Amino acid sequence: MVSIDVWNASVDFPIFDAKSRSLKKKVLGKVGGKIGTQSRVPVIEALHDISVSINEGDRIGLVGHNGAGKSTLLRLLSGIYEPTRGSARIVGRVAPVFDLGVGMDQEISGYENIMIRGLYLGMTRKQMEKRVDDIADFTELGDYLSMPLRTYSTGMRVRLALGVVTSIDPEILLLDEGIGAVDAAFLNKARDRLVDLVRRSGLLVFASHQDDLLLELCTSAIWMDEGNMKMQGSLRDVLTAYKGKDPFENLSAEAAERIVADNSVSAKGGD
Repeated sequence: MVSIDVWNASVDFPIFDAKSRSLKKKVLGKVGGKIGTQSRVPVIEALHDISVSINEGDRIGLVGHNGAGKSTLLRLLSGIYEPTRGSARIVGRVAPVFDLGVGMDQEISGYENIMIRGLYLGMTRKQMEKRVDDIADFTELGDYLSMPLRTYSTGMRVRLALGVVTSIDPEILLLDEGIGAVDAAFLNKARDRLVDLVRRSGLLVFASHQDDLLLELCTSAIWMDEGNMKMQGSLRDVLTAYKGKDPFENLSAEAAERIVADNSVSAKGGD
């Protein structure tokens, strides 16, 4: 059973400047026989006293304004950041999808980047070799897959990255919103694969500003504000509190019923 448990965790970042980094400044700045007492480094508390338990089957959306701590929380949940205070325990293989371009090399071909990106996300070479044809078909990049990544447009790179990301079988899927520079028809195609990816994953934490994607992929939510968990509960309740309006009010009855039905599907069971 996959799970993530965080207890009273805080994450601090020291902010260095040229003065605090200068050895000469520290040596010359002696006060009372102590070195560097006038060069105290300011600290930004990015997350404060976070406690959350996430279990298999959970589908959690992270909401909040830019700078609220959503991405930092994702990195804490992935193990990339260790808590400065408190503790965190992760059980299961993590697939962190924070930047679609991470793990790609500008100088090698699309086919080679498919392998590298898949390995970065925790897949084996044999697993990726079985997926190459499906990914190539999905991207619709054709002969460009044999060309260096530096020859790709932004939209083409997003297509390639989405093809790889949506082909993996994650136990713990941590997803930071990164879909944008593709045409509408391809985005709809990608969303179908994204929904299937979420259904295959053991648990999901998804940071996004798009209510429609959150409603489609998540059942509960955490509202982050200035590094604090301001609210945790059902997705509808949290979005209503955060946005000041019911997210379902602009949906047709058919769309609302479809979202509720999709969210009721178990993590592994499918329809």
